[in-house]
Amino acid sequence: MLAKRIIACLDVRDGCVVKGVGFEGLQRAGDPAALAERYNQEGIDELVILDVAATLEGRRALASTIRAVSTRLFIPLAVGGGIRTEADAAAAIASGADKVSLNTAALEDPSLIGALASRYGSQAVIVAIDAKEMNRHFAVYSHSGRRPAGRDAVEWALEAQRLGAGEILLTSIDRDGTRSGFDSRLTAAVSGALNIPVIASGGAGTFEHFAEVFTTGRADAALAASVFHYSEHAVRDLKAYLIDRGIPMRM
Repeated sequence: MLAKRIIACLDVRDGCVVKGVGFEGLQRAGDPAALAERYNQEGIDELVILDVAATLEGRRALASTIRAVSTRLFIPLAVGGGIRTEADAAAAIASGADKVSLNTAALEDPSLIGALASRYGSQAVIVAIDAKEMNRHFAVYSHSGRRPAGRDAVEWALEAQRLGAGEILLTSIDRDGTRSGFDSRLTAAVSGALNIPVIASGGAGTFEHFAEVFTTGRADAALAASVFHYSEHAVRDLKAYLIDRGIPMRM
């Protein structure tokens, strides 16, 4: 069985890490480069930077932030927010990203997924899906969770896979920032339909939440932000806990 991954996420706005609840009420949580260096030392498997305002402000993710973070890392770095074109993706990768994450742009122009997969390989293309539960189904939202996209999360994930996405970053808007646990039902629905890895996001609060999303939720990776930013959980302690429960991890 392949090792599961623990991924830290830096939601960045105006060059600072921020965190909120349900994509709202963002508060400052630290310097991205300093946090990245700490995570690199603590054993995080990968890091994701999401420029949470880039799409809303119609600009690229901040190259200076990407460069500052990438110079302190020896683990894969993914960048999302403001990746609307091949040129935006090229700028992010030139600044030090190993992968790019598409969300709103992929919904508006699905052909961008295939174009980037052809240019950089599927392993470098993540499609991020932000979803809310609606009448026992999961509705996709765009523009940082502000607009309904008129798509079902499972159906959109399947299409993204067919077009060349190498991974799905699946965020539960309902659970985001709540620390009440990942939405394992959402994660299992998407993971069970796909042949590519699914990264679960939204709701991490305890070690048990990670164990549940790796087992019940069938996730390949789990992403968290605030529980790591504020040093509430040591990454190696989390991995040891998961290994004790039969979940393969890289130590």
